[in-house]
Order: sequence, then C-alpha cells, then structure tokens
Amino acid sequence: MSSLHEYQCPSCGGHLEFDSKTQKMKCPYCDSEYETEALKEFDEALNEEETKNDSFTWETKEESAWSEENGNLRSYLCNTCSGEIITDENTAATHCPYCSNPVILTDRLGGMLKPDFVIPFKLDKKAAMDAYKKHISGKKLLPSVFKDKNHIDEIKGVYVPFWLFDASIQGSAQYKATTVRHWSDVNYNYTETRHYSVFRSGNMAFANIPVDGSSKMADELMESIEPFDFSDAVDFATAYLSGYFADKYDVSMEESIERANLRIKQSSADALASTVTGYSSVQPVSNNVNMLSGASKYALYPVWLLNTTFEGQKYTFAMNGQTGRFVGDLPMDKGKYRKYFALSAVIGSVLGFGATVLYNLFLG
Repeated sequence: MSSLHEYQCPSCGGHLEFDSKTQKMKCPYCDSEYETEALKEFDEALNEEETKNDSFTWETKEESAWSEENGNLRSYLCNTCSGEIITDENTAATHCPYCSNPVILTDRLGGMLKPDFVIPFKLDKKAAMDAYKKHISGKKLLPSVFKDKNHIDEIKGVYVPFWLFDASIQGSAQYKATTVRHWSDVNYNYTETRHYSVFRSGNMAFANIPVDGSSKMADELMESIEPFDFSDAVDFATAYLSGYFADKYDVSMEESIERANLRIKQSSADALASTVTGYSSVQPVSNNVNMLSGASKYALYPVWLLNTTFEGQKYTFAMNGQTGRFVGDLPMDKGKYRKYFALSAVIGSVLGFGATVLYNLFLG
C-alpha cells in the first residue's frame, strides 16, 4: 500500500505546516517552530524506491472493478483519522477531507519523481486575497455585481512542477533595413532611401528556462506569472509541501523540450534584434538557432490559484507565490462597454471639432 507522511509536532503532536512568513515548520496548535533542516532525514529515504514483501495485498473483485472504472484515481487512508483520501495519480501533497490535516504522498516523490529543487512559498493566502481585491478594483467595465457579490469558490497554494532548461546556443539572423533622409531647397523637396542587408550572430547562454510540467495548468497562465527568482531555490525537502497542495509532473522532460526551444528561439531573436539600431525601418528575414549544449532539472514552484464562477463561466486567477505577480481575465459588462465607447466617440468628436475651430480661428 502506498504511504502517507505527516509531520507531527514533537511538543504537542499537532500537524506541522510550512509557514511562508518565517520559512520554518510551524505548529498551528502550540505555535512551536522548527527548522526544515531538522526534518531532512526523512527525505533521504526518498532517494531509494523500496519494494517490501509485506506491502503486497490481494486484489478483490470490487477493488478491481473500482480500479478499472477510475484508473486515474488512487485511494489512501489518513494516518490520523483513518478517513479515505482519494486523489488523482499526479497529486503529491493534499489535505485529508475529513480532519483537514496536511498529508504528503511519498510514493509520488521518490526515485526519478523526486524534484531537484523547490522555491518555498514567500506569500500566504491573505496576500493572494489582497492581490485579487487590488486586481478587480478600479476596473470600470467590470460588472458591478461581480465586484460586490461575487465570492471566490476556491483558493489554494499549489506547488507546480516545472522543468528547468539550461542551454548554450549560437544564434544568427538577417534583416532588411532602410534609412530615410529628407531635405529641400528653393525648388524641390527631396527624399533619399537607402536599403541595407543586416546580419547579426552571437553565442548566448540561457539558465533555468521554466516549462510547466503539469497538464492541469495552462502554459500561458504559468508563463504570465513569471519570472521566478531561482536564487531562492533550495534543495527539495518534503517539509516545504506540508500545508499546501502539490502535483508531480505528468508532462515529461522530453515532451517539454519543444516549448523550451520555442522560448529560446524567441529570446535569442529578440536579443539579436535589439542590436539592430539606427535605421528608419527594420524587417526580419531569417532567424536560426544552433544548440551547442543543454541540460535540465526538475523543480516545484509556488503558485496561488483562485477560482470563481460568474454567470455560469469559470474564472481562474493565479499569483506567483514568491513575487506576488497576479494575473487573470475578468468579465466585461457589455452595457458599460457600449456606454464607454459612445462617450469616447463623443469626446473625440468634441475634441476634433474644437481643434478645427481653433485652426480656422487662428490659422484659417
């Protein structure tokens, strides 16, 4: 049977959780605090995947039928209340639905599934709610009922799996460029246009390019809350997961390479293009990237997710649990939009009419 792990407080037996403010393990009952380093001995066991004879259980017909119908679900028994915890096959940390104690699914984090690094949460749930309120404030086209009566359905801190890519590349690009010069004399106005072929090339190094390794998370949403500061990353320890949710990767490193290459190509193209200056116009012709070397590692990054439903549509917001960067689409009041557009058109017409009057008055 797969095992669950819960960090218990040595003082009172309560369940320890990682506290983002103190960056320590904290007991919510007696307020005792412990350094995460003191709990690392447990994580050493994750370096080996053990198979024990006494872990074998006979499969019953009922169990077989359940497994076939729900092949992507797994069942565990809570160590505290013996309640049944059902998760999907990628969940690595969660809470017991009966006693709410934080649990870590150690079989999802052993061997090749063990992350190399983790960036611990720096911001708590209150910070995420404050960021949400700031995000919706001042939005003139937001439906009033959304702001006044809408409530967050769910808010949770999740450690999202990321593949991090390091790469050394040689990039080259070609551009068409022009310079335009104007002058005049007493008889004519002149325009001179010169055309150039511009070439750029260079070697570049990229470090820790993140690619979301969870199929549950939209890549665009995760990229929109970047950057994460890897200088805060520490060697992985399960203690950092206690009190949060976590997933293991279900998108492999090999499957993530294509997106990493796209990001590398775009970044190298932008870097080369930024050196083409002093021209009136620049048009890219070609861009090539040759990979010289590359490496990857596996990490968990902190993300706050907030979900709400409005008029039958689900809205998801995300906040970087390290930096506080907050993103998410909002609904638009179509009535307010039409009024705003009409008012803008009227103001534009008035300003245009005023400019015409002034021109005729002073220059006509």
